[in-house]
Amino acid sequence: MAQDQSKPIGPDLTQGIALGDLPDGGKLVGRCGDEQVLLVRRGTELFAVSATCTHYSGPVGDGLVVDDTVRCPWHHACFDLRTGEALRAPAFNPLATWAVEQRDGRIFVGEKLKRAAPKPRSGAPGQLPEKIVIIGGGAAGFAAAEMLRREQFRGSIVMVSDDQTPPVDRPNLSKDYLAGKAPEEWIPLRGEKFYSKNNIDLHLKTEAVQIDARSRQVVLADRSRIPYDRLLLATGAEPVRLSITGADQPHVHPLRSFADCKAIIARAATARRAIVLGASFIGLEVAAALRARDIDVHVVAPEKRPMERVLGPQMGEFIRALHEEHGVVFHLEETATSIDGGNVKLSGGSTLAADFVVVGIGVRPRTGLAEAAGLAVDRGVAVDAFLETSEPGIFAAGDIARWPDPHSGQNIRVEHWVVAERQGQTAALNMLGHGEKFDTVPFFWSQHYDLPINYVGYAERWDEIVVEGDIAARDCLLRFRSKGRTLAVASIFRDVGSLEAEVAMERALPV
Repeated sequence: MAQDQSKPIGPDLTQGIALGDLPDGGKLVGRCGDEQVLLVRRGTELFAVSATCTHYSGPVGDGLVVDDTVRCPWHHACFDLRTGEALRAPAFNPLATWAVEQRDGRIFVGEKLKRAAPKPRSGAPGQLPEKIVIIGGGAAGFAAAEMLRREQFRGSIVMVSDDQTPPVDRPNLSKDYLAGKAPEEWIPLRGEKFYSKNNIDLHLKTEAVQIDARSRQVVLADRSRIPYDRLLLATGAEPVRLSITGADQPHVHPLRSFADCKAIIARAATARRAIVLGASFIGLEVAAALRARDIDVHVVAPEKRPMERVLGPQMGEFIRALHEEHGVVFHLEETATSIDGGNVKLSGGSTLAADFVVVGIGVRPRTGLAEAAGLAVDRGVAVDAFLETSEPGIFAAGDIARWPDPHSGQNIRVEHWVVAERQGQTAALNMLGHGEKFDTVPFFWSQHYDLPINYVGYAERWDEIVVEGDIAARDCLLRFRSKGRTLAVASIFRDVGSLEAEVAMERALPV
């Protein structure tokens, strides 16, 4: 998502505004020099923070103030109005803060305040661990390591990852970066210096093959061992492999890693036609990205409507029409049966020609290590409300974790980027003994051309979908309800409504 480089707008807050222009509970976006600043009033307190989200430069001023926090409308990052600290992923960097004073019936924003290191949470019971090992270099693993150091944990952190690169911003791999709209320097979640500066021992291209829970050691493929006091399993998910003739050819690509994305981009440089197998969020984001590169795209999928299982029939039809408007050709209720060079044969008997194929037929959790270690596994690694597994001292987060969700009343496992990051943060706190339940409402976003879809909650099944607004007009909010209770909300350009739904679910209010 492109960063906003426009000049700051609004009143010059250094010159002051009338107190009456900012009612209690109100917010106002103005400028201080060359920076956009959000001014918030809560009772007798005034706050001034950067109006630009540190995640994807979203307009925090258009978001929602909740108690002493503000939430970004784009991807629901949450910041402390007092300190600017990023309280919830997907943002990790804090917002800048300014001094504010009130005199003579006016509000003045003064100097920018120096960033202070966030104070660690107090009162962690028991003995702190000395050695923490994280298996996995994705969203959950990175977020856990970052939170451990933010909490001023002084012990050793070892991160074991079989990826070739440090943790990356994976959503961008199927969105702007794949479309050629985002530079490569945006992709790492942090530069390599972050790990050395924070004394995080990052082992890349390294496979963990065994967890010896009795001796509290992780065994690597070279048979070396890494001891731990606390262990986080954040192994994520792996793409479901295509099991048809020709699936192993070099022009047939999965998309999970940075290397996968680069391989597709290299192939796309000289290609004219591509086939995407699967009409999931990832599959259709890939289709949109390839269309941005002016490649002819055919999507093959077994369902009747794209994404109907998650978003329902109305949204499914809309998404299909949206992609067709951009030139995508669908072959629904079909699957690929073989790939012979540049020809892909379909179950209906027809054959499609393509220069390359992208496979997006789903992922499965990487639970092999947990199973071999004897941890409880139930369509994922079973964890309690604190993300601890059946083995004390071993935690799990991200795509592999199945946790008791207090909002749906079910044990659920979801494959959402923001959920993985937030679970990594909570697991880090609990490895330090803070006893914090993971009760965050699940959230994800998807991007199709210039159209974002936000989704909060969890609705595996529903008996009605209540539509507010107009889906075709790209201005809508859909409530997925079961027995009169809203389980999830999907929206297009209803960002504040999406945030309000998230807060209502958190507070167990009628949504």
